[in-house]
Amino acid sequence: MKENLLKNTVKSSFSSADQADTVLGGTDSASFLDSPTAHDLSEEFKNIQDAQEKKIAMIGSRDLSMSQIKIIEMIGFGLTAGGNTVITSGGYCGTNYATIKGALRGNSDRLKVILPQTLQQQIKEVQDQLIGVKNIVEHPEWAHMLLADASRLCNQEIIYECQQLICFLYRDSNTLKDSLKYAHSLNKVVTTFYLD
Repeated sequence: MKENLLKNTVKSSFSSADQADTVLGGTDSASFLDSPTAHDLSEEFKNIQDAQEKKIAMIGSRDLSMSQIKIIEMIGFGLTAGGNTVITSGGYCGTNYATIKGALRGNSDRLKVILPQTLQQQIKEVQDQLIGVKNIVEHPEWAHMLLADASRLCNQEIIYECQQLICFLYRDSNTLKDSLKYAHSLNKVVTTFYLD
């Protein structure tokens, strides 16, 4: 039951037309009405901090608004400050970037970054962001692969290691939808935030 605490509180804190998913920062009127309030987020972070410590993966889109980035940063901060381990991948923008930024502020010891290839293959902005991250996993054996293929394998490893997956995506994000299917196949607790 404790394993489902975050999933259940996310569903109850953020109302949505589809009870299995959450709309985060969409532009249509229904999405706007379903957007979380500051009070909702405050209550969610209290629930996160009260929950049993878990390994929680955060993955998602690179195409985010500034308000969505800030919300993801707060979630990463809240999770690590609450004693959970957050697992994500590298990224110079979007979900991974925001997750790392927030988690480093919360508790850098509780952040694990799994890269699809090596640190040296990451662009300078990613390398700079990862300064101070103590737990980085590299995959030199995937160095010869296309980044898209290595990233798919990386997402699978991230999901395999976690107890719960939080994913931020658009409804046409096929690669991320494949990751969700993989998580469901492993019976992981999955929370999805749709950005559109």
